[in-house]
Amino acid sequence: MTSETTPETTSGTASGTTSGTASEHETIRLPRELDDVPGWFPVLDQLLFDWLLDRQENAEEKGDLLEVGVYMGKSAVFLGRHLREGEAYTVCDLFESDAPDDANAAEATKSYRSTLTRRAFEANYLSFHDELPRVLQGPSSIVPGEVEPGSCRFVHIDASHLYEHVEGDITAAREVLRPGGLVVLDDFRSEHTPGVSIAAWEAVLNRGLNPVCLSTQKLYGTWGDPEPVQEALLEMVGRRNDCHLSNQRAAGHRIIRLKSKGMKAPVFPKSRHWTPQGPPAPAPQPSSRPRRPRNPARELAVDLLPPLLTRTIRRARSGGRRTG
Repeated sequence: MTSETTPETTSGTASGTTSGTASEHETIRLPRELDDVPGWFPVLDQLLFDWLLDRQENAEEKGDLLEVGVYMGKSAVFLGRHLREGEAYTVCDLFESDAPDDANAAEATKSYRSTLTRRAFEANYLSFHDELPRVLQGPSSIVPGEVEPGSCRFVHIDASHLYEHVEGDITAAREVLRPGGLVVLDDFRSEHTPGVSIAAWEAVLNRGLNPVCLSTQKLYGTWGDPEPVQEALLEMVGRRNDCHLSNQRAAGHRIIRLKSKGMKAPVFPKSRHWTPQGPPAPAPQPSSRPRRPRNPARELAVDLLPPLLTRTIRRARSGGRRTG
């Protein structure tokens, strides 16, 4: 499948990229750790990404990685950690490019146009990795013409929320995935993204997509047999006490729903900009007025005076306040 849009592609290293200048990069606040990268990537999904990708790698399942819709790179950075030798990693986003239609342009302007730039994504990604993935700058419709069919083991879709675009992204995912590969659909249940919900469940009901599990934000699925990974997932979750589990059936599919219960994020390496925080500075001590040095002769004179005169002197010394 070809596209009328010619994508801009790039690669780069941590010492420099092909977009932006050195002075431009100085204006970007570089992340010290993954949480510093702007974006939406809940702890539960971090755990599921880690577990599913580790399972593929332990089973020696080969294949490339693809993320469609990267925003500032939070999940892309996380996914890049699972790239193995001999595999390719491709990401696709509009960045500053024009949207393919008015509806998508309005969506981009409302959601992220003021903050999303390619150089910000690249700077964030290279804060954690030595090299960039292959970057496709353009609409997600260019993916089928740029990614080899049957080449991917894991595809994450977090791009447009419009039904027509999501439906096309799901079609593209099916084309590029290897047998048994996994697709993850973001925002399939958010109240502001009905287009994603319709496209996702349409794929389940009419296009052969089998749910593996549902998180609070993402649908994990495969066009292969979901049972082996579901059984392994249930076993893994059963050993944890930080995850709510619901196991039910709907329209002939087993639906495993998961929800975090105080879950902590998987350990992820710090960025190259990380510096340990020093101990907190000691709290400043409250200042106190220096005490006047004692004058034994004056104290003796006061003690020898009549009581009424002594009280008058002491009241004058205390600024007029009564002392007793």
